[in-house]
Amino acid sequence: MSREAFVERIRQGDVALSPELAAAFAEVPREVFVPDGFQRRDGSWAGPSDADFLDLVYDDDVLVTKVDGGTPVSSSSQPSLMALMIAALDVRPGHTVLEIGAGTGYNAALLARLGASVISVDVQQDVADRARSALARAGAEGVRVVHGDGYAPPGVRVDRVIVTVGVAGLSPRWIEQLGDAPDGVVVAPVEHAGTHPVLRVTRDLRARVVCPSGFMTAAGPLTAAHPFPAPAMPRTLTRLVPYAEGRFDPPLEPLAYRGLWYAAGVWHRRATYAAVPRHEQNCLMLLDEERTGGAIVLPDGSVLAGGGEADRYATDALAILDRWLEAGRPPLGAWRVGLGPGGDPDAPILLPSSWELTSG
Repeated sequence: MSREAFVERIRQGDVALSPELAAAFAEVPREVFVPDGFQRRDGSWAGPSDADFLDLVYDDDVLVTKVDGGTPVSSSSQPSLMALMIAALDVRPGHTVLEIGAGTGYNAALLARLGASVISVDVQQDVADRARSALARAGAEGVRVVHGDGYAPPGVRVDRVIVTVGVAGLSPRWIEQLGDAPDGVVVAPVEHAGTHPVLRVTRDLRARVVCPSGFMTAAGPLTAAHPFPAPAMPRTLTRLVPYAEGRFDPPLEPLAYRGLWYAAGVWHRRATYAAVPRHEQNCLMLLDEERTGGAIVLPDGSVLAGGGEADRYATDALAILDRWLEAGRPPLGAWRVGLGPGGDPDAPILLPSSWELTSG
C-alpha cells in the first residue's frame, strides 16, 4: 500500500486531516519504527521479510511490538486514533511537546514533522532505547527520548502534553509544566467505565471528550484507584440470560454505542466492559460487587442479566437506556468534564470528578 493510500485509509475513519498532518503521515515511514516486526491479529509474528509486512504496517491498525506473558506492553497506536489525538493537541511549529509513553517513536516523529520539539518519556528502558534508535534511523530531528517515570517527567516548560498510555488521571506535574500559557493543553486517554476515552484538558482542569479509545495501562501513580470496577473476565461470570428485548433496529453504530457507554459510566459506578460470547466487540456491563454477575447492555439495546442481584442490575441498565434516550442520545463529544485531586495523597493525580451535558 502506498503512503497516499495510507492517508486516505486514515481519512476513512472519519478523521479530518489538516494538510500538515496528512503530509506528516505521508512522509514519515512507519516501517522504520517496527524493525523487529509486530504481532498479527491472529497472534503470529509479522517480520520485515514477510510478503504482507508493508500492507499491515500501512493498515489503519495498532501494531503490538512487545508482549510480556501474553499481555501487550508496547505498541504503535492505530493511526486514525493518533491523528485524532494530534489534531486535538493543536500542535504548532515551535511548540515543545511532552509525550508520556514513547512506544515505537512513530508518534513523536509525526509531532516533530509538524514542527514541534518533543520530549518523550517511557518507563521501559528497552522501549525507550528502541524508540531512540528508530527516530535516528528515520532522521527525525528535535526529539529527545528519556527513560523515566511519566508521572514526574523532566521539569521543563512545555506548550502541550500528549499521553499515549491509559491513565486513571493526570499528573499535576503536567499542568505545572504548561506554565501560565492560556492555550496549554493535555490530551490523554483517561479511565472511564473500563475503557480509555480521550480527554482534551485545558489548564483550568476542564475537559471535553475527543473520541473513544483503548490503551495499555500505565504503571505507577497514574493507575491510582478510580471508581470503576476492573473489566469482567469471561470465565468468572455466571450464566447471563435474556432480560429485556432489543430496542434499536438496526443496532447502534459503534460510536453511538460508545456514547451510551460513556453516559452509563457517568450515571453508574459499576459500569465496565465484558467479553460476551458470540459478540465480536466487548460490551457495556454493570458488574455486581461479587464480580460474577450483573447486567450487560448489547448494541441493539437488549439486556442480559445473571447472578444473585440480576433483577437489580437489569433494572439499572434499563434506567440508563431510558435516561440516555430522554437526553437525546448524547454522543461522547456532548460531555464536559471537570477534574479534581484524588489518588494516593503521596502521589496525587487529577481525576474526572464532575460531568455535564452540552448540546455539542
